[in-house]
Amino acid sequence: QVQLQESDPGLVKPSQTLSLTCTVSGGSITTNLYYWTWIRQPPGKGLEWMGAIASSGITYYSPTLKSRTSISRDTSKNQFTLQLSSVTPEDTAVYYCARSLGNTWDSWGQGTQVTVSS
Repeated sequence: QVQLQESDPGLVKPSQTLSLTCTVSGGSITTNLYYWTWIRQPPGKGLEWMGAIASSGITYYSPTLKSRTSISRDTSKNQFTLQLSSVTPEDTAVYYCARSLGNTWDSWGQGTQVTVSS
């Protein structure tokens, strides 16, 4: 049973870069066919797919966030990381990491609250 756990950055100031790490256990992030995904949910809104990194290492980004988003991985630690630059209060959300196979997100982290405020 794969498990995912997001890091907890807590409060981030406007214009800073948000950095989140997802630690995966019970499965390798290099296993074929899986995508390792970042998703967020702002207060009162729906889920927003931000981007993903494939088992091959290829990255994919939401067009609306692409200019500010970078996803990378550390295979030695079985972790993948999200960096979101130039954050504003509109980036306040619960951030999730998840594993997807095809169109299904089959494993999720518990989520971490990120608040952007001065």
